[in-house]
Amino acid sequence: MVTKSIENVRENNLIRILKGSIVAILFTICTLLIFALLLAYTNMSETMITPIVITVSGMSILIGSIISSRKIRKQGLINGGLVGLIYITVIYLLSSIIQGDFGVNMYAIIMIFVCILAGCLGGIIGVNQKRAS
Repeated sequence: MVTKSIENVRENNLIRILKGSIVAILFTICTLLIFALLLAYTNMSETMITPIVITVSGMSILIGSIISSRKIRKQGLINGGLVGLIYITVIYLLSSIIQGDFGVNMYAIIMIFVCILAGCLGGIIGVNQKRAS
């Protein structure tokens, strides 16, 4: 009986983590599409691309990890970190497939750090948000 309860908790937590990751990826896609339109139809400088992508990714993961962690009581740091890790893995694989380049450069290392940090922070916020309400 206890084993089934623990398995249900783990399964629900995995679903929350995947849901948070999907929300983060969808938010990123929508936001970057809007940014691409602004970039194409305004005088916005292309030098803004890298900071905008990093900011959007961080915000997306923050939102996704808050969503994944707000219904749990503990381990928000781990939940959020996993959301960030799943997010960056999916984004890295998709962008590498599209570009045909699986290399790791300084930009990729910064993105990994930002994604995991934003995920951990969002997980902490999500867990504490539940307790405050």
